[in-house]
Amino acid sequence: MPSPDQLRPFRLPLRVDGVDLDMAGMHRPGSGMPLVFLHGFGSTKEDYADVVRQPQLAERPVLAYDAPGCGATACSDPSAVSIPFLVEAAAAVLDARGIERCQLIGHSMGGLTALLLADRDPARVAGFVDIEGNVAPEDCFLSRQIVSHPHPDPEGFLAEFAERVWTSGESSGALYASSLAAKVRPEAVRPIFESMVDLSDSGGLLQRFLALPVPRMFMYGEENRALPYLPRLAAAGVELAEIPNSGHWPMYANAPEMWSRIAEFVRRADAAPDAKRRAS
Repeated sequence: MPSPDQLRPFRLPLRVDGVDLDMAGMHRPGSGMPLVFLHGFGSTKEDYADVVRQPQLAERPVLAYDAPGCGATACSDPSAVSIPFLVEAAAAVLDARGIERCQLIGHSMGGLTALLLADRDPARVAGFVDIEGNVAPEDCFLSRQIVSHPHPDPEGFLAEFAERVWTSGESSGALYASSLAAKVRPEAVRPIFESMVDLSDSGGLLQRFLALPVPRMFMYGEENRALPYLPRLAAAGVELAEIPNSGHWPMYANAPEMWSRIAEFVRRADAAPDAKRRAS
């Protein structure tokens, strides 16, 4: 039988909005409030595999999966994948895995997906760590390239996008860009990016994030400390976590600090009055 420091892979067939999915996931059974991780665009569930190396999170149930259009998840129509579609897929995965309530941790695209999931069903969420997920138009520094650098061919756009990120000079940008072609279906890029831009520009994301009735942390890399909405988040009671020596991808640039801040937040969220009431 696997030990508590091992993750178990799983496959989960689903049908979401008429699209057939074969979700590739990983999980660890355990006790306490489950931790559900949603990765960013161009990444996979393995961004979070080191959760089992965190002593403060030992024995905690864990779930992560490759979003449709990414990683090892099979999708019958990648062109149907958008942020609203990813929200529906996330809800379907939680339902299928019997997770009624959890702490959500999402990065970038996964942070936006988690925000919309929590906004739709806040009773399902015990705490939310948003790692540079979109909450304002200025967060579209990657996704807005679908508008600023148009390309008629999906594979061509993805290749040129990867080259731009590789040469951007941002911490971990080259590392991230080096595996994009292996982790993303080109047909999924446009609908994902266009929906991210639309939601960031006109979806009222910041207001929705501030209105969530759960403990919240917004995590960002030191290189992005000038984000203009950070003071507003802090004033509204959102915990800010600045990760030193990092940009948009703290799991690559400074994973120890990222995990330390996540573990501290999870412990405090467990101790929040609402969590205690629901556990009684």
